[in-house]
Amino acid sequence: MSRRSERTGKLIQREICALLEREVNDPRLSKFVSVTEVSLSPDLMHAKVYVSTLSSEMNREDLLAGFSKASGFLRKELAAHLRLKQMPEISFHYDDSIERGARLLELMSDLRTDQDDRMSSYNKLQAGKGGKDGTNKRGHNRSR
Repeated sequence: MSRRSERTGKLIQREICALLEREVNDPRLSKFVSVTEVSLSPDLMHAKVYVSTLSSEMNREDLLAGFSKASGFLRKELAAHLRLKQMPEISFHYDDSIERGARLLELMSDLRTDQDDRMSSYNKLQAGKGGKDGTNKRGHNRSR
């Protein structure tokens, strides 16, 4: 991606976030919605806007329906706020990277607790056998 399309994408992302906070009245888009990324085509004529939500009660279809309904308004407002020769066509896509990251962190936490449980049970077994290196309390090897 070129530097210009990258900068323009970041600018569009910031403006859409600001518009969502201030001017969009759709209840589907009012709470816990974030714009995660804006990807522009090389000719800057098409923009893919990736959105995500932290709200568990809102489903993906409702969120995208709200954005498709508000896309004309958002495009008009972006054209008024940004100095671009031509405003790109905007399409909205759901980004599930936040959900995947949360799931990955949950799996890592479960793995860590399982590992801690196994280590604590191993340490209890070793404590019952005597020394840590397999010797009894007097230092003699038990394998005799």
